[in-house]
Amino acid sequence: MKLATIKLRGTEQAAVVGEHGPVPIETINRKEHANFSSDLFELLQKNQLAELKEWYDSGGKSRLSEMAAVTENEVEYAPPYRNPRKICGIGMNYAAKAEQLGAVPPEKEPVCFLKPATCLIGPGENIVLPPQSRRVTAEAELCIVIGAACKNVSKSDAPSVVAGFTPALDMTAQDIHAKNPRFLGKSKWFDTFFSFGPHLVTADEIDDLESVVAETVLNGQVVHRDHVANMIYHPWFIVSHLSHIFTLLPGDIIMTGTPGSAVIRHGDVAECRLSGFAPLINPVAGAS
Repeated sequence: MKLATIKLRGTEQAAVVGEHGPVPIETINRKEHANFSSDLFELLQKNQLAELKEWYDSGGKSRLSEMAAVTENEVEYAPPYRNPRKICGIGMNYAAKAEQLGAVPPEKEPVCFLKPATCLIGPGENIVLPPQSRRVTAEAELCIVIGAACKNVSKSDAPSVVAGFTPALDMTAQDIHAKNPRFLGKSKWFDTFFSFGPHLVTADEIDDLESVVAETVLNGQVVHRDHVANMIYHPWFIVSHLSHIFTLLPGDIIMTGTPGSAVIRHGDVAECRLSGFAPLINPVAGAS
């Protein structure tokens, strides 16, 4: 099942994405006499995703095709939600990139960082370059969305707490980080420095997670690409590892690392492409 949040009548509403386009959950509720939350973050908080998926798998998918949808050429996507409690990041997780940066053999623990929710934007929204930096990069990443509260979860149990996956773009002011390694956080905390969406794809939709290809794309050209199979730390390990540091909550977001970054400038278009997912595309604008 694919979920999204779309802009409709001046509001942002959750939708289930059918073959003919996204169907607002409020439409599903009206047609099916259901009571699913029309806010995707709230849907995760109330643990309604499993219930919605059960409806979808038990005939809802076919009935969805008979409901009015917003066509893909008319839809305007918002980020899946605006205020996650945590945005977590993993650095240097693809072997080729880590080797290029001199980080191989890997440490026993991955490089971890956090980003504030004020960084967050969605598909089509501008990445705004801050005046403090002259070298900003965009990095395409496979992003994990947590679906259940968990603490000290094992690697084998990690799939059970994951709601799904989505494309993401992580921005970094590289020149700020280069001044001092301790400035990693500062280099990643600027407004608009995290984008995700347009679709949240439930984990059961992905037959082989390791075969997913992540591509960093700049102005339509693939700059870097790699397979999830080439990650140093597998997504299930990452979930387990972070859950041993702090409690993971529904709606928490985890970026799993990038195959490589691209320097972005005013007028550019940055893109994350994941095989099997709709692309995430964001234009780049200079500071106002």
